[in-house]
Amino acid sequence: MSATPRPITPELLDRLFVGFRNEFSAGLKMAESQYKKIAMTVPSTTAENVYGWLDQAPGFREWLNERVIKQMKTQGYSIKNRTWEDTVSISRDAFEDDNLAVYRPMFQRLGEAAACFPDQLVFQALADGHKSACYDGQNFFDTEHPVTENVDGTGKKNLVSNLFTLKVGAAGATTDYTGPGWYLMDCSSQVVKPIVFQERRAPELTAQTNPNQGDTFKSNVFVYGASMRCATGYSFWQLAQMMKAPLNSDMFWEAWQAITGRVADGGRPLGLRPTTLVVPPSLEKPATQLLEREFTINDGGTTTNELKGKVELLVARWMPPETPAAA
Repeated sequence: MSATPRPITPELLDRLFVGFRNEFSAGLKMAESQYKKIAMTVPSTTAENVYGWLDQAPGFREWLNERVIKQMKTQGYSIKNRTWEDTVSISRDAFEDDNLAVYRPMFQRLGEAAACFPDQLVFQALADGHKSACYDGQNFFDTEHPVTENVDGTGKKNLVSNLFTLKVGAAGATTDYTGPGWYLMDCSSQVVKPIVFQERRAPELTAQTNPNQGDTFKSNVFVYGASMRCATGYSFWQLAQMMKAPLNSDMFWEAWQAITGRVADGGRPLGLRPTTLVVPPSLEKPATQLLEREFTINDGGTTTNELKGKVELLVARWMPPETPAAA
């Protein structure tokens, strides 16, 4: 003989929601995040943040006559917040039959997915850096970033690249390297990091459980949704170098010297020092060999590995497959 269906009261729904929210919160804490290693979190209190200061590279000079004033742009680089959601449902029958314990992992997984979502956004932004604009109007990874002759932004413009593409093939018939790209970054010697994660509202769980409204009325389900408001963008292109080339010691030094040699407007050294090598999972083996082996083999002989521990290795689990820039 079957048991009488459990009455579904507002008090019961409220009590169950507290439990579901606790499971959601537990899931938020389970995620193993990587994005904070390459992205700075910037709080947001409006629909978008305007980063007018990004083209201002601070630097002291002797005060001879008047200050050299770097005018803050009122219409600078902006990042608009976006709203994201993930929704699940539970059959009303499961409530009546008191069969809800099986849904605990679902709410934990929902929380874990919310906690991992910034990783997806940040590493997508990194992968799209060769086709997405930063504060100077160029793509974040580009071959023509303007650096001016004078500290106030006037004078001759020198074009600087933070995107290296190796040419392969015989002379007169070379093509661009088509293997996976990798990134060398300065993520700790400066106050800022290369990628911006902008947070307007942290992940939260809400419920639609009124039996006379919405999906509960139409489809006999109770609906629970997680949502958040955030966005990603770019800070200083000078902090990062994208390499479309094999990952080896020669190319590593090519990227290293590109970053350490960068200057601000007016020619002042920026004092950058790479701290992090970011690779997709497909390059984990050569990256590990490059940075963690005690010895290397050169010209048939064994030598100490000069790059051992040189920078931190970050194998980006959330790095999406590369897509080409539009022609």
